[in-house]
Amino acid sequence: MHEGDGDGFLSLWPTRFLQRRLPGHEVANQVIGGLILEADARHQDLTTDYRSRNFFEDDHPAISWLRDCINKTVIDYLARDQPRDELQWSIQGWANVNRFGDYHDLHNHPHAYLSGTYYVAVPTQPTRSELPGRGDRTPGAISFYDPRPQANMTAIEGDPQIEAEHLVQPDAGTILLWPSFLHHLVHPNLSNDPRISISFNIVLKRGSANLPDQSFD
Repeated sequence: MHEGDGDGFLSLWPTRFLQRRLPGHEVANQVIGGLILEADARHQDLTTDYRSRNFFEDDHPAISWLRDCINKTVIDYLARDQPRDELQWSIQGWANVNRFGDYHDLHNHPHAYLSGTYYVAVPTQPTRSELPGRGDRTPGAISFYDPRPQANMTAIEGDPQIEAEHLVQPDAGTILLWPSFLHHLVHPNLSNDPRISISFNIVLKRGSANLPDQSFD
């Protein structure tokens, strides 16, 4: 049962999105970036074979720091409505090394509750005046899309829902967190320097205590 504000108005089906910078990322990112590039040199398929290993199983201090930061971010996300101390989860993560021209197609993350990305190294992208061809490209960015298909078709002037795309141009040290059903894509890296990030899923350890009460009237 949804509760209104007394006048009959409801805010239905919002999508919560979190973006913040992690304090202390400068030193940690140098170490984490080195570890990822070393692993990338050993495993040619490091970025694409993301199911074969969990980045957060490593007990290196820098990775432990990031794991703690992600857990704190998840706690803050879940507590936005009310504290959820009873929930337990695991983190499944993988490193991404995107070189010149690399990108990720439109996708979401099945079998997870929340998903996120942490940015270790974000190279400076060429400006539009430096790029040949069309000038509306956004290299190095990540786009998220309204999960309600064609919802913007009914938008009128002043409607905040008119934009079906939310575009983020991240910096090193940025962490993003969103519901795993949200479709997103990563725009091509057009820098000669690699774009290094760590993607992760928050997988809930489900139990009967986590099941919501639902009305079927």
